[in-house]
Amino acid sequence: MLWRLQHSRTNMIAYISRRRRPSPPGLCQHSTSLGNVRHQSTPSQFYHNRQLELCASKEAKPLTLRQLVFFGRSMSEDRLLKSANYVRTELPVRIAHRLRDLQALPYVVVTQEGVAKVYELYWSAFEKFRNYPPVTTLKENEDFCNFLRVLLDEHASVIPNLSLGLSLSSPYLPPEKLDAFMRRMLISRISRRVLAEHHIALSEMYVGLENEEHEEPHVGIIFTGLKVKRSIDKCVKLLTERPLWLEVGGRSAMDVRWPQVEIDGHLDSKFAYIREHFEYIAFQLLKNSMRSTVLKHQGVPVLPPIQVTIVAGENDIGLRISDQGGGLSSFQNEISNPSDLFSFSHIRNATRLEDSRLGALRMASEHGLRATVDEQVSRWQQLLPSKGQAFGREDSENSEPNDLSQPRIGIGLPMSYIFATYFGGSLELVSLDGWGTDVYLRLPRLGTNLEGIEV
Repeated sequence: MLWRLQHSRTNMIAYISRRRRPSPPGLCQHSTSLGNVRHQSTPSQFYHNRQLELCASKEAKPLTLRQLVFFGRSMSEDRLLKSANYVRTELPVRIAHRLRDLQALPYVVVTQEGVAKVYELYWSAFEKFRNYPPVTTLKENEDFCNFLRVLLDEHASVIPNLSLGLSLSSPYLPPEKLDAFMRRMLISRISRRVLAEHHIALSEMYVGLENEEHEEPHVGIIFTGLKVKRSIDKCVKLLTERPLWLEVGGRSAMDVRWPQVEIDGHLDSKFAYIREHFEYIAFQLLKNSMRSTVLKHQGVPVLPPIQVTIVAGENDIGLRISDQGGGLSSFQNEISNPSDLFSFSHIRNATRLEDSRLGALRMASEHGLRATVDEQVSRWQQLLPSKGQAFGREDSENSEPNDLSQPRIGIGLPMSYIFATYFGGSLELVSLDGWGTDVYLRLPRLGTNLEGIEV
């Protein structure tokens, strides 16, 4: 077993080194200069990298939402600098664990399109963080925030490249192993972005440079009084304002409206959460329900509504979304269980190897994919004839929907599942074949659950 692991890592290193030979690293502790002299390294040196081993031997330090809020609530210069240096020293440890994960992949997976690109991005980020000097002043913190922004942009291609590479690798990895690897990679990615974006937001709050007004109280990227119904209403508004052909295509969709969304339950519910994560999940679930309802009831003048029920429990916030979109029967023989929609394996979800999906992933890898609502809305607007105008019937009547409909990349539900489980929540789908689907989302409301990162 040990020989296999070492053999896989050696193959990984040999393959990567043919693409781009990295320079030999310095110490895992952070140097005071970014101008170290670099030399060519051999694949052997690359694999036996002492600094990677040193960082990977350390345990990540997961946090809770409550800890992030508590630390950021009474911000001072000293606390802000502590936050910067925590991010500076914690992220290379989390990246190192994922580099070791990538090194352990079989060679046939390593050579798949997209995987090597992700490895190179991670290695580059590891080196940059490892060599970044301590942050000791507000000006240095400003520079550090700019450094984080650049890395966040550079890593926008990670999700589609990983998904593409692992979809192509699906014939060579058991579904359980493939999905476990993707979960570790994506959860870790979310955790690193949360730490980086939260520190940037805290820095902007401290120096008074926030770019937008927020109606709900927040600390960094965490909204301490997130109003559940308001966020759902926002998602419904964005989804129902877009032309129907963007999702289902064809001129037959021109005279069809999106189904109504009815919301009931505990309408005044609020809790502390990362709004971007919650709205991405709600947006994706509602988008899927709307699309399946339209496709199931083509030619029907009045579509059955989608029912959203909000439940505020003692420890959790619950959401049930019920539609009449036909359930899993619309997938024919492509999946056998609702949870298969969360899988990246073609054995559990045959759509993973469809040419249209692979082509859409290649396109997404070029432009990047951050998994946010704003990103999806921005792309819809780019597809409209009059860029930047509000979605409307007049726009859709003057366009060619068959040329502009969006390719589906199949990332939404798996990413929603990852976001839901990141702080210990859950996401379940129950199909009533021939009728519709009920989706149950549960998110912890006390903020005491640790990040679900794995080492």
